[in-house]
Amino acid sequence: MSAAAQLWLGGLGAALGALAMGYTILALWARRWRPHRAYAAPGGVPPTTILKPLCGAEPGLYERLRTFCQQSCAELQIVCGVRDAADPALEVVRRLQRAFPRLALEIAVDATAHGTSAKVSNLINMLPLARHDFLVIADSDVRVGSDYLQRVIAPLHDEGVGLVTCLYTGSPRPGLWSQLGAMFINEWFMPAVRIAALCGSRSYVSGATIALRRAALGRIGGLAALADQLADDYRLGELTRRAGLRTVLCDLEVETAVDEVSLGDLVRHELRWLRTIRTLQPLGYAFAGVTFGVPVAVLACVLAGASRVTLAMLAVTAAARFVLDSVPRRLRHVFAQLWLIALNDLLTFSLWWWGFATRRVQWRQARYRVARDGTAHPIS
Repeated sequence: MSAAAQLWLGGLGAALGALAMGYTILALWARRWRPHRAYAAPGGVPPTTILKPLCGAEPGLYERLRTFCQQSCAELQIVCGVRDAADPALEVVRRLQRAFPRLALEIAVDATAHGTSAKVSNLINMLPLARHDFLVIADSDVRVGSDYLQRVIAPLHDEGVGLVTCLYTGSPRPGLWSQLGAMFINEWFMPAVRIAALCGSRSYVSGATIALRRAALGRIGGLAALADQLADDYRLGELTRRAGLRTVLCDLEVETAVDEVSLGDLVRHELRWLRTIRTLQPLGYAFAGVTFGVPVAVLACVLAGASRVTLAMLAVTAAARFVLDSVPRRLRHVFAQLWLIALNDLLTFSLWWWGFATRRVQWRQARYRVARDGTAHPIS
């Protein structure tokens, strides 16, 4: 190899190493960041309807739904929706109805399809049962604290706010694949969301929590505007901002359950996220390569011929990545923890590359091709 080529590769390696190190340190610092602005709800929580689209009796569903039933709200209504009368989630909801007889806990059973998104179709079928003007949509795998409703509804008293959403953490069930799925959320996705928010982005919206007024939903054409969208939460935020309303990131973090029973489930889930991000934000996805700190720092060392500078950057990146790890640390398990971090980073970095290959994704039992506008087209 010529001296010029070696110099060029050395410079490229040093640049990649610096980017990987800088981003990992920034992600570590951003993990502690929370939105600072707190809103006060005048007169307590107004009459509110919580919409819970369900599909199947997932492990821990009863306990997670119960946290929503325990909110402090004088006029609280919860509507749970399924598309199949034989769905086992119905028995879970009926147990809650018996446990909370005074709560307006209602069930919508309707298989009507309004587009390619089964979740949005479910929500559209549930909406006629909603009595109140303040609406909260939350995924079935979410667990919340007792002050949840008070904090997510409060910003909506500002007429300029169209939508409120939340950060979240992944809580794994026992097992390697669930642990890796939670690490993907806690150590890659959420730090990226926090850094983007710190830089002024307001595009993040998560199905973990979406709070809005019925009037805001009407301004964008209702839920029907999302009926064919794979990333319905992202598109809902985009449409409300186009209508001149702000998206607020609430100063609250909720918990989502991560239950990946196999490597195949984990890969399909993460690929769906990655390919959806690539479709909606192609340039951002391409530059996201540097966010995989340690694999990129190793690549930088290879390109630069393991120079002292890139080796030092790799050491700093690895140390910051170790501290960023969401696994509870115990000295006797330190080598197992290092092995888990390495496995997670290698898998996620590989899936990021694989994300460029196609726009095909799988959601539950259905397979889709995601178009450039985010619409999902079923694949038979």
